[in-house]
Amino acid sequence: MENKNISTGFAVSEAAAKPNYISEIADLIRSNDSPKALMSKLDDYHANDIADVITEFDLTERKKFYRVCSLDMLAEIFEYLDNESAVTCLNEMGIKKSAAVISKLDTDTAVSILRNIEKEKRLLIIETTSPDIQKEIRLIASFDEDEIGSRMTVNCIIIRADLNIKQAMKELVRQAEENDNITTLFVVDENNVFYGAIDLKDLITARSNQTLSDIIATSFPYVYASEQTSDCIEKLKDYSENIIPVLDDGNKLLGVITSQNIIEASDEEMGEDYARLAGLTAEEDLNEPILLSLKKRMPWLIILLVLGMIVSTVVGTFERVIAQLTLIMAFQSLILDMAGNVGTQSLAVTIRVLTDETLSFKQKIWLTFKETRIGFLNGAILGTISFLLVGLYIFIFKGKDIAFSFAVSGCIGISMMLAMLFSSAVGTVIPLFFKKIGVDPAVASGPLITTVNDLVAVVTYYGLSWFFLLNTLHLS
Repeated sequence: MENKNISTGFAVSEAAAKPNYISEIADLIRSNDSPKALMSKLDDYHANDIADVITEFDLTERKKFYRVCSLDMLAEIFEYLDNESAVTCLNEMGIKKSAAVISKLDTDTAVSILRNIEKEKRLLIIETTSPDIQKEIRLIASFDEDEIGSRMTVNCIIIRADLNIKQAMKELVRQAEENDNITTLFVVDENNVFYGAIDLKDLITARSNQTLSDIIATSFPYVYASEQTSDCIEKLKDYSENIIPVLDDGNKLLGVITSQNIIEASDEEMGEDYARLAGLTAEEDLNEPILLSLKKRMPWLIILLVLGMIVSTVVGTFERVIAQLTLIMAFQSLILDMAGNVGTQSLAVTIRVLTDETLSFKQKIWLTFKETRIGFLNGAILGTISFLLVGLYIFIFKGKDIAFSFAVSGCIGISMMLAMLFSSAVGTVIPLFFKKIGVDPAVASGPLITTVNDLVAVVTYYGLSWFFLLNTLHLS
């Protein structure tokens, strides 16, 4: 893509340094240039920039765009469209045009888009493609969306292990016409069982008297198509390979997953975890209907409402303590906030650690012990600070005697230490428990942990106030 605006100074703003491609591309489409002239000019722009413009067009302009664009350009643009926009575009095209575009896409992208099209039209589009494309689409569509096989593509170079160097080069050239993932070649035996991989550079520089086995890496990483995507992400992130083979349960090579697929899958996993940590049942986007957003948020909110009512009920049982020591109500939020904060921190650390599937039972126990110690030490330090500062505050600003002031602050300091101790344990044990019973630990969301910790903090604070201040010191 040509640079249409060159910055000549170091203090140029981002808006001035970056050309307005959206406006330029839109003006091109709305011009009266011939189709060939339009295509020539559009070739100067990246497909991602063009994809941003499509949603800004009206229906007439989009239909003009479909007619002007080559299939290769349309397919490249579709790789950057979200599924909703891609489906809109396909629905505006004829069946033949839609099928032609689908045939040009990476198979995983095609399947992802087709899943969102109504069944009748989806079948028509698939039936209009070639038998080979139909076979590839049905293969990938056969896997659940949370399985790595649903994200693979057959866009790769596959050669037989019994070829020599010269034959392998010829096979590479032949397959490269239809496949652009050529940096790594995958080797199979006569039954299509995965054997290893060859780096393109090694094949090019190999001498004719060498055998293919001399340059095959048999320890190359691989995954099984039926494996969960989340599990595969953790396995693959330790490798720097741009492309990983995907096998069936018989160890036959089905396709590959690219680094782009892995990044997209990782992004989705993080988005889902973030949504759950926020107390949502799934991710939301800007254009999502209000009723659908409500549906996603309401289940957790109902659970949290019930837990909140339990917390309020517990507070109500200490009504006599509050009536006689009204002052302690002013410091309730201090205890609850600190307990919630430390619990959320422990939750975040635990979920991050649990991404390591090799974690032993001993290591999980150590994690719980470590987080509890951290909670205790933090609580002891902050409790001591609270004891001193709150005591001085009550003595100076509330006009209470020094014994009363530091008795109340002592109760607050001890409550804070115990609440933070228990909260750090809760923030660790709950996700570990969920993991043990096969539930995604991210569902132990921040709001849930915070509400449970509120309950612990309230019982600790008012319980100590009742026992220590009223029944032991007889303060009121």
